[in-house]
Amino acid sequence: MTVSARAKSPVDADLAIVGAGPAGAACASHFVRSGFRVVLIDQRRFPRDKVCGDFVGPAALAELDRFEVFSQKILAHATQIRTGALYINGHKVVARPFPGIGSLRDYGLCVPRLLLDDTIVQAAVASGAHLIEEARATGYETQEGVVTVFYQHADSPKSLRVRLLVGADGSSSLISRILRAAKPPRRYRTIAVRAYFEGVTGRTDEADLYLNSSTFPGYYWLFPTGTGAANVGVGMPLEAWTPTQSLGQLLTQLIESDPALRDRLANAKMLGKIAGWPLATFNSQLPIIADRVALIGDAAGLINPLSGEGIQYALRSARWCSETLLDALSTDDLSARGLRPYAKRVQAAMRYDMALSRLIIDLAKHRALNPVWLSALEVVGKRAAVDSEYSDVVAGLFAGIVPAREFLARPFFWRASKSAAIMVLRASRGRQERLTSMFKDSVRHPIASLEWSADCALSAVELATQMAISKRRRS
Repeated sequence: MTVSARAKSPVDADLAIVGAGPAGAACASHFVRSGFRVVLIDQRRFPRDKVCGDFVGPAALAELDRFEVFSQKILAHATQIRTGALYINGHKVVARPFPGIGSLRDYGLCVPRLLLDDTIVQAAVASGAHLIEEARATGYETQEGVVTVFYQHADSPKSLRVRLLVGADGSSSLISRILRAAKPPRRYRTIAVRAYFEGVTGRTDEADLYLNSSTFPGYYWLFPTGTGAANVGVGMPLEAWTPTQSLGQLLTQLIESDPALRDRLANAKMLGKIAGWPLATFNSQLPIIADRVALIGDAAGLINPLSGEGIQYALRSARWCSETLLDALSTDDLSARGLRPYAKRVQAAMRYDMALSRLIIDLAKHRALNPVWLSALEVVGKRAAVDSEYSDVVAGLFAGIVPAREFLARPFFWRASKSAAIMVLRASRGRQERLTSMFKDSVRHPIASLEWSADCALSAVELATQMAISKRRRS
């Protein structure tokens, strides 16, 4: 057990963690196990719901195994997902079992966040973390040897003096806004909505992803949450969203117009209301540390822009934070310099993968090119339908369990890319009207086209840089 160093000033605890979701609660458990005094602050009372897709993938399940939180209660309410299916413009392109990568499970779970988050936070409390509920953080100040966290609790302003503050308060994080002195840039923001349905038909172990020309590069989904029940939603990069209607209205329209989704929900009834939430995706240029302050999970923007998945990165960053900052806490070297090992760990683990995801999303944001991108994706899907190795790697990339460097190093990726490019070019021949429309769109919106080109160029340079760094490290 690590023994805490003596603080330069009297403190109430070693750490305060603002936000008791999966990232904050897991982080609390890790630090308590190492002998530190931890206070968890959350503005809600548990159990509480969280708007989400509810899917917990194999990488996140591996992190949860460290806490032994898979009680009979969770397993009794979780739905095992063993197959993923992709639909494009209402037609099923591919359906394949989840890949078995290394020691990871070959399935995911759909777990209501009401249950999942409460189980993780109760595990943190059981390990020794002190939980303050219904407490809204209002700010913080760093001074020599201490950081003071201000919060509102029981209608009274209160404060807490600690050695280290960890911001785990989600994509709308107050701690992040103070640390970075700004909100996440529009380019790195995503919006999503979801609703629950009962009376759903079809397989209960298959997660369905849907793409079509009107919503791409956004996607929508149906994740079974039990027999005859499902979480149904849609997510969209904010820059690609032209709000002629609300995202909730778009979801309703998609349910009515997409034949594949409509079939599964033909006799279904929506439970409650459609609910939405914002996401801030990974941006390697934004800081996640400052003197005596660190960000984890959604508060740090650790969300994959390609899939919108964040739970696995929330849980991983909680562990990375605890593993890399033990020495800093033990020696009370909690300056930004002392916290740098955590920032480096995040960059090393995520930057390459997120560079590829960001480039894919940036390329796909040009809505006039949707037919081209969807044709290419159809080629990829059809190849995955008949090639299990290819399917496992592509699905693993999307799920965040196959590193981008491994994906790009596969010879079949380059062969498939070449085949897709050839097929797309062939499909475009003779379609002068479509090509003319794409050109006219660029002329009508020159600034948007220039911004798109600049974003794609920046993403391409970032990916090329990460590829070069990775190659140097291997050699």
